[in-house]
Amino acid sequence: MEDRFYASWEEMDAFLTDAFVGYGVPREDAKICADVLLESDRRGIESHGCNRFKPIYIDRIKKGTLLPVTEIEILKETPTTVVMDAHDGMGMVASHKMMEMLIEKAKTYGMAGGAIRNSTHYGIAGYWTTMASKEGMIGITGTNARPSIAPTYGVENMMGTNPLTFSLPTDEEFPFCLDCATSIVQRGRIEYYAREGKPTPAGTVVSAGGEAMTDSEEILKALVDGTAALAPLGGIGDELAGYKGYGYAAVVEILSAALAGGQFMKALSGVDAEGKPSMYHLGHFFFVVDPEAFSGRETFKKIAGDICRALRASKKAPGNDRIYTAGEKEYLVWLERKEKGVPLSKSVQKDMIAVRDDLKLPTHFAFE
Repeated sequence: MEDRFYASWEEMDAFLTDAFVGYGVPREDAKICADVLLESDRRGIESHGCNRFKPIYIDRIKKGTLLPVTEIEILKETPTTVVMDAHDGMGMVASHKMMEMLIEKAKTYGMAGGAIRNSTHYGIAGYWTTMASKEGMIGITGTNARPSIAPTYGVENMMGTNPLTFSLPTDEEFPFCLDCATSIVQRGRIEYYAREGKPTPAGTVVSAGGEAMTDSEEILKALVDGTAALAPLGGIGDELAGYKGYGYAAVVEILSAALAGGQFMKALSGVDAEGKPSMYHLGHFFFVVDPEAFSGRETFKKIAGDICRALRASKKAPGNDRIYTAGEKEYLVWLERKEKGVPLSKSVQKDMIAVRDDLKLPTHFAFE
């Protein structure tokens, strides 16, 4: 029997917004932050939804490593580019502003690109690319993060899980949306395993001595103190082409830092030289392409849809009756959860209650 409660989307949206406001986030910004978190749960990406509300955002605001008021500074702007400094405010707020600007530029000039420095966790990368696909455009983004991934043949965590994400509009009900880390498993998933008391799959994390680790709690501690690292996509070494995941992670690291002139790798650890909490100074990059400047939006969407349909209709392996394309499973989760609500585990419910009580909000949760 499932040990989770499904809260209404309206209840969670209102609570998350009020809670962000309670910790100093301006209400309009708080609405953006709440929607980004809930979009994760709409898609079934629970590692980045309500599960992360308290430990990644609220706790960091309280520690002073995330500023609730986002002071966005435009460092450089041309007709097709933007470079922005988020000054350690809400990464989701800065990213929302960036995508709004780039979409408008792409509508005029066919494509646009931007980069943000001194930012913080911006939620699921697919949220930003989907802003573009909803407008019939192509969205691309990536972000660096706390060091987690070891380079091929290494055991030291040097780069973040560094997602490289694309959303492509189609003539179907959902876009082709590829949103995944360049490691086999991302830190957020391990946090989710730890909260649920589950082990991390063997072969996805390597210790400083080269051995596989599976204890999720121990892995999280080891990632912080540098005695464990995530394996890149493909795994350790060359046998399953781990160098490919390593290479893509490095591409994201370079673009996230170098385009905006920001920080990278070990400088993003969230601790200073004395081991005390410090700002993260993350970097993100974004590109928006308008197919209207190429084959035309409708032609692009039709061909993209035809490709997805052909892939799903191809011959299945024995024992399998369905092939999916990127973004399809997330769309199906939303169809299931639209009426069912937001899934909240016991640990997330405790977090919600703790935040409410800390702020003395009048909210009464249906799960109580």
